[in-house]
Amino acid sequence: MKNLKQILFVVALGLGIFATSCSSDDNEGETIVPIEGKYNLSKQGGIINGQEVLVNHPSNQEGCPGDYLDLRVSNAAVMGDYQGSTCALTETTGTYARSHNDLTITINGVGTTSDIMNLTNKELKLKDKATGVITVYTR
Repeated sequence: MKNLKQILFVVALGLGIFATSCSSDDNEGETIVPIEGKYNLSKQGGIINGQEVLVNHPSNQEGCPGDYLDLRVSNAAVMGDYQGSTCALTETTGTYARSHNDLTITINGVGTTSDIMNLTNKELKLKDKATGVITVYTR
C-alpha cells in the first residue's frame, strides 16, 4: 500500500509539472494571433516623457475612408491611401516578413522594420525600430 501511494504521488507530481510547463507563457512573449488581415490606420505617436502619446493618424483625410494596411497570406503587403477631394484610392504593393515580434514591410525596395507591440483580433500596434514612431491599426 505504501508503494502505491508513492507511485500515485510521483504520477500526480509529474502531471502537475507537465501541466505547468504547457502554460500560455511558452510563446516567449509572441502572440499566437495570425497577423494576416486588413487593418485600418488609426493612430500615431510615440513615447514622450515616459508616456505613450497617440493622436488620430494625420494621413487619414477627413471625409474619406481611412487608409489601410492589408497583410495577405501570400506575404503581400498592400497599403491603401485615400487622397484628394474625390477620395481617390492609391494602392501600393510590396511584401512583408514576420520574425518573432518583428515585422518588416518592404515597399518599392525600401524595408521598414517594426516591433510588434500588440497584436490582437482587433489591433495591430507597431513601433518603428529606426524612428520610434508608434502606429496603431484596427480591424
